[in-house]
Amino acid sequence: MKMLELTASGDACYAAMKARDARFDGCFFTGVTSTGIYCRPVCSVKAPKRENCRFFGHAAQAESAGFRPCLRCRPELAPHSVVWSIQDASYILAHQAARLLDEPESWLETAPSVEKLAAKLGISDRHLRRIFEAQFGVSPLQYLQTRRLHIAKQLLADTVLPITQVALMSGFASLRRFNAAFVGHYKLNPTQLRRAAPQAEGSGQSITVRLGYRPPYDVEAMLAFMGKRSIHNVESTMESIASGTREYSHSRTFGLEIAGKKHTGWLHMRFDELRSQLVLTVSDSLRDVLPVVIRRVRAALDLDADPQAINAVLHAAFPAGDGLRVPGALDGFELAVRAVLGQQITVAAARTLAQRLVDKLGEAIVTPWPALNRLFPSPIVLATTSGDTLGQLGIVRQRQAAIAGLARAVADGHLQLHGGADVQGTVEGLKALPGIGDWTAQYIAMRALRWPNAFPAGDVALHKALGVQGLKNPARLAEEASLAWKPWRSYAVIRVWSGAWLVTTKAAP
Repeated sequence: MKMLELTASGDACYAAMKARDARFDGCFFTGVTSTGIYCRPVCSVKAPKRENCRFFGHAAQAESAGFRPCLRCRPELAPHSVVWSIQDASYILAHQAARLLDEPESWLETAPSVEKLAAKLGISDRHLRRIFEAQFGVSPLQYLQTRRLHIAKQLLADTVLPITQVALMSGFASLRRFNAAFVGHYKLNPTQLRRAAPQAEGSGQSITVRLGYRPPYDVEAMLAFMGKRSIHNVESTMESIASGTREYSHSRTFGLEIAGKKHTGWLHMRFDELRSQLVLTVSDSLRDVLPVVIRRVRAALDLDADPQAINAVLHAAFPAGDGLRVPGALDGFELAVRAVLGQQITVAAARTLAQRLVDKLGEAIVTPWPALNRLFPSPIVLATTSGDTLGQLGIVRQRQAAIAGLARAVADGHLQLHGGADVQGTVEGLKALPGIGDWTAQYIAMRALRWPNAFPAGDVALHKALGVQGLKNPARLAEEASLAWKPWRSYAVIRVWSGAWLVTTKAAP
């Protein structure tokens, strides 16, 4: 679905809006000319007349056309629209630019600008503006402004954070600029919006926000994947019955360093399947980095996936996997270390090694759950840990070298392991480290970098599924056979593993 105004497919959008079909949430927005408001397809208000509706592929386009966000359905809660192509170079560049603008971590050290964004992509700022506007119908800075205002709007509605802090956390240089942008876009000031919002969830020790996703979403499979790999004292996956409904949740400790400052705390994630939302509760100690935490949680649970686009390519080969998502990572470094530990051993064995690592080197932390009391070791800690210490934990020399090299690269800033990182450059950087081959690099790209087309061609489970096991050069044959799954090969891998991961000789850490 194109990101410009959706005129040709307007009738289909109108039908989805009338049905309040959550599968299209975030794929388009409806501007209502009689009210000047734009809504998500799932908005509960009475459907407007067809002649009063204009449809847009992105919220920034609706706002550029003069529409204000609905205060009831709250467009900032919609899952992001993640579209991928492997054909058109301009298309790929424009969407990579949007991907970078969506990632708060890409701009932690410097304010974003078209010139800096173009430099990251290796093109001129003039060319970037041209291809971006051709794909999205707005300039890169208009797109970024909408993203920032949506972050601010969510924080104003869902938290009691001071407005000045909300402005800074959303990326505005000053309260004056924030107020001007807010009033200019929404025709009301931040204080008015906060008064109109319902009572914020959470307590003085925590902040609660809601994050939308598109069904179908196989929550049970996602939590089973995470639960099977849970490290005691760091994370816990739970299933419970509330009011006759089965609920799934995941809690864990969490730490990250931004601009030289370390932030630690805890997260609790609960799925509200009736509303197609994730209820995220974050410790107050993480409030200063809340936008980054929200973005990481969206990536870790793959909340922005578009099942319709993915299933259009994969359903014929994997008809039972339509609700499966690619489990990501809250901490790309932690995921990478666990991937190294899991090389050529079972999932259970990899988890045992990770547990020993946490027990020996993990920093103590206090949470509401006594059983969650340690953080995963940081890059600096593992970069300075001796090989003898790692060897005492049962980690062989080759893995020791890989972990040390990985930790140094991340601690020095030479390697970034999040969704805003350059995928090809990061994969090559990983493979240049000792003890990290293509399987591990592709696995990290799939889960930490959120690359939907990653493919660990050497995986034995994939060889078996593709019928190339035992043949000469099965990795090359698997690569060739996987071309039909582009650009969603990561999702194909997860669908294979959902039924075959127990027989693979390489663990999925």
